[in-house]
Amino acid sequence: MAIQKTEAQKRAQKAYMANFCEVKVRMTPDRRELIKAHAAKMEESTTEFINRAIDEAMERDNRNT
Repeated sequence: MAIQKTEAQKRAQKAYMANFCEVKVRMTPDRRELIKAHAAKMEESTTEFINRAIDEAMERDNRNT
């Protein structure tokens, strides 16, 4: 049985999500599972891991230009 969100919770989530956008990335299911497993091993969500990987790559690229 799913718990229903209150109207206040729905408004709060909508306001929070308004600060973000989605980016789609295509990959094989096997690669997705590898990424999820690595993120879990690092005690991060998949989103946290992907954002950290992007940040580290951009920082590294900027040092080399």
